[in-house]
Amino acid sequence: MKIKKFAGKQGNLWKEKSKEKNKEKKRITKRDARGRKVSSAFLSPSVLGVLVFFVIPFFVVFFYSVVDNPISHQFVFLDNFRMVFQNAAFRQAASNTMKFSVIAVPLAVVLSLGLAMLLDSKMPFKSQFRTFFLTPMMVPIASIVLIWQVLFHYNGMVNDIMALFGAGKVDWLKSEHAQVVIIVLFLWKNLGYNMILFMAALSSIPKDILEVAVLESAKPWQVFLFIKIRYLSSTLLFVTIMSLINSFKVFREIYLLTDDYPYPTVYMMQHFMNNTFGNLDYQRLSAAAIMMSIVMVIIIGILFLAENHFGRDVEG
Repeated sequence: MKIKKFAGKQGNLWKEKSKEKNKEKKRITKRDARGRKVSSAFLSPSVLGVLVFFVIPFFVVFFYSVVDNPISHQFVFLDNFRMVFQNAAFRQAASNTMKFSVIAVPLAVVLSLGLAMLLDSKMPFKSQFRTFFLTPMMVPIASIVLIWQVLFHYNGMVNDIMALFGAGKVDWLKSEHAQVVIIVLFLWKNLGYNMILFMAALSSIPKDILEVAVLESAKPWQVFLFIKIRYLSSTLLFVTIMSLINSFKVFREIYLLTDDYPYPTVYMMQHFMNNTFGNLDYQRLSAAAIMMSIVMVIIIGILFLAENHFGRDVEG
């Protein structure tokens, strides 16, 4: 009888505990449901904005790229892409844009990393040096372009300085030298932002690892290559992608400096697209935009693969 009573008490206790657990699960489930609703409410404006301003327009652009015109909507498959690719202005714009990106993006990444490492070390006049490169971030682009026009005008300050050393005048903005001016402008405008990102990443590297490397008599280039670069891999990827995107957006500066039809060496992809839009040729404009997007996705995909291969071993 005692055994039965004990078993009965144990059974009742187990039932009560089960009921309490079920009630707790229900409370947690309700709390999670409320949390998901609140999260969805906060996320919905952003999701809606992405859909309205990015996803839907992309499909609209793709649709325009495979029809003959926006009115009849006759399907022509890849004809618009072929016509765009055969266009001499498009080929020149694509070639100039790729050349500019190949030169400017690596320079922006390498120089900003070098400046960040320089500022991370012990050097005099750090604050003044930092201010010089951060100033373009606070100055409107129109003001920057005006300064550049004064500097590189045919009768501008750069030619005056060169004349002091016996050099002849150079028409910087209307000759093959125009690309050099645009690259220097791009670097000066973007180095400060990239430098801040690298400085933040350098400060997050564990100091004990660097101290161990010094105790093990590691050379500076070994510390840089095998420790710092590994920890900077994610920042390197981000800076490279942002620099690449900014190199495709350099049209703003070139347009303000040289107008719609600049010297051929600085006729960029955005010039072609802007002029095509002005001619109301939406089909070719859409085809060019799709081709540009595909190239960007491929390049960024390669960068992500490289970062996954070389940088993930230090994360954890």
